[in-house]
Amino acid sequence: PLWDVGLQCGGQNFVSRGMLTHQNIICIASIDWDFIWQGHQEIMATLAREGNRVLFIENTGVRTPTFRDLPRLQQRIRNWRRGTKGFRQERENLFVYSPLILPFPYSRMARWINRGLLLRAVQRWTRATDFHRPIVWTFLPTPLARDLIRALDPALTVYYCIDDLASSSPEARRILRSETRLFQEADLVFVTSEKLRQRAARFSRRVSLFPFGVDFEKFERVRTSPDEVPADLRDLPRPVVGYVGGVHQWVDQELLAAAAEQMPHASFVLVGPFQTEVSRLLRVPNVRLLGPRPHDQVPFYTKGFDVGMI
Repeated sequence: PLWDVGLQCGGQNFVSRGMLTHQNIICIASIDWDFIWQGHQEIMATLAREGNRVLFIENTGVRTPTFRDLPRLQQRIRNWRRGTKGFRQERENLFVYSPLILPFPYSRMARWINRGLLLRAVQRWTRATDFHRPIVWTFLPTPLARDLIRALDPALTVYYCIDDLASSSPEARRILRSETRLFQEADLVFVTSEKLRQRAARFSRRVSLFPFGVDFEKFERVRTSPDEVPADLRDLPRPVVGYVGGVHQWVDQELLAAAAEQMPHASFVLVGPFQTEVSRLLRVPNVRLLGPRPHDQVPFYTKGFDVGMI
């Protein structure tokens, strides 16, 4: 990526020949590293590949967990055990921290305890690795994330607003006040859509539209290769109308099912985990829900699509 926005703070220029390099970067993520591969991992992996050192802090939450979140809590414990006190190296220059904290993001007592737990662990790790004056790149606008940013005294703070988090659940609406403050406090604000840009621009003049993308060379290499498409696509009736991503609440299942019912000769294929009820789609015979696939296989699936859906 070319950082044409000019990452500057206090007279220090963080751009060398258009590419951010030789920096320490702490990413406060809104997902876990092993979750669906998306902008969080792609950007941080790219920055690490370009010679920056990156610490990826896994999701600390925007709402109190429910019973259906139990598998995610269990996975967090497993992730913590994979490393040394929660820290592990995933690849060259890229480290992941899986914190164990109280899952109550808007409780004052829990926030106080979590701030101490997080800060103590991160500061111990940064001292041991000589990881000083980092750039902090946060995807989370929670009170806890802002506490951590202030305590780290970053050389630069970037808030990447990728979604309307407040609409994800009734409890998450409580994030609005904290997010407004982060818009005002961050040195740079990136957003993924024009709607988000308009909202952020009410509070900051340092807002840039920065949509998610892909590793183009990786997808192009597969597209032009002689490799066949995956077996679960190969024999489907054509055309194949495909989607890659989580099947979540934002997917208009009624519209998708209606389109598939009016085109019974076509195959509608969804590649990605189920994050909501999908019974409406399961009733349509030419809709195929393949579930999640490893990220390195995604280019092969898109190669097998005749039409792509976003």
